[in-house]
Amino acid sequence: MRAGHPTEQAVGMEYYVSDADGVGGRLREDDADFRVRELERFDTEPVDAPTDAYPHLVFRATLRGWDTNDFASRLSDALGVSRERVNWAGTKDKYAVTTQLFSVYGADPAELPEINGVDIEVLGRAGRNLEFGDLAGNEFELVVTDPERPENAATITDELGEFGGLEDGGGGVSDGDSDGDAAVSIGVPNFFGQQRFGSRRPVTHEVGLAIARDDWEGAVMAYLGNPTDAEPESTQEARTFVDRELRRSSDTSSGEQRDPREETRDWQEALERVPNRLRYERSMIHALAEYDGEPGPAEFREALERVPSNLQRLFVHAAQSYAFNLMLSERLERGLPFDRPVAGDVVCFSDTDAPDGLELPDTDRLQRVDERRVDSVTRHCERGRAFVTAPLVGTETELADGEQGKIERTVLDDLGLEPADFDLPGEFHSTGTRRAMLLRTDLRLETEPLALEFALPKGSYATVVLREYLKVDPVDLG
Repeated sequence: MRAGHPTEQAVGMEYYVSDADGVGGRLREDDADFRVRELERFDTEPVDAPTDAYPHLVFRATLRGWDTNDFASRLSDALGVSRERVNWAGTKDKYAVTTQLFSVYGADPAELPEINGVDIEVLGRAGRNLEFGDLAGNEFELVVTDPERPENAATITDELGEFGGLEDGGGGVSDGDSDGDAAVSIGVPNFFGQQRFGSRRPVTHEVGLAIARDDWEGAVMAYLGNPTDAEPESTQEARTFVDRELRRSSDTSSGEQRDPREETRDWQEALERVPNRLRYERSMIHALAEYDGEPGPAEFREALERVPSNLQRLFVHAAQSYAFNLMLSERLERGLPFDRPVAGDVVCFSDTDAPDGLELPDTDRLQRVDERRVDSVTRHCERGRAFVTAPLVGTETELADGEQGKIERTVLDDLGLEPADFDLPGEFHSTGTRRAMLLRTDLRLETEPLALEFALPKGSYATVVLREYLKVDPVDLG
């Protein structure tokens, strides 16, 4: 086990579980080097089914260079409908070739536009829209560009095989194996990847933490400010203006005290400074600029609610994900296993309807593990039928017992959170769930060029597998 990259540590991923040096290199040199295809799990009726009973048109889209949210906005604009009528099962990255399902309420196949970089295949109609999570998982085909130590991939594979609970390790692929036919099983901590928090500006969890603490102004300012060097200069300047001129503080740069009630914040000037490409930031600022007077908590909450509903949920989910990552890192620090339970753990069981070869946890089926059940549940874990879990904390969360329970309570205490804090208005409300700690998959590894193929259950991140292999700045993971 070795320390993670500082940027990853900032979002709770404090360790790598493989000790070998990474292969180096980078991902996404070309969009085609990062291919993702959904493992679909959504039934449709024929496209000529009656629209009164089946009003949602469902299609499969292959996107090249499109972020899911951006494509949904472009599509809704072309159709002349609300963005909220477009739904999907899982959010995908921009710098990739991705194949995924979408549904559009009230649309006709003939109305679907031709969009550059998009191929659309109409599948049929449905009586309800796609919802987040309406998939089994994703298949990945990834190429590493300019690896510095490609020979280390086999050693890393062996180490990840051991972490995944395989007695003889992963059986790494040798340099001579270039056909990729031999799949080996590996395991990694099921962290939430950097994308969950913002690959270049990881702040979404800070927004979510402020929301959970009922600090609506702090949430807005965390999203509008906090510039990073990875952003364009004009964006950095706009965020710096927000931090310097609009963030409430009793301290000036000269050290003089001032009464915050006497400050008049110029939201209109902020609107003029923020680039048009930052449309969510502009939506928030526009809401504050419209208010006659100094905005209070209600106005800041309204500003947050100007962004799409899925982004509102993402803020809170990111805070939950940050706490989850911290819990996994603390379990690593304490030397507790991920592939089998200890007394006090809460496990979930596998989804029996999962596609062949995919380990898919079903977090609706939970069981507490006491001393009497450790051995029997361990056997289920060894066979891929059960998984040790940690919480994504919400209003209905019941924490574990034993050592894991101590970890969960310590992390929440350090963050100043408790389950009741997620009893929030509207889209921000979350009842919580639990999530498997171990991510295990069968991996195919090729060496010329260095490429990896694997499938992951829904909600898991390819980058948490790839970070173990490359061990680079998360920006180079895309």
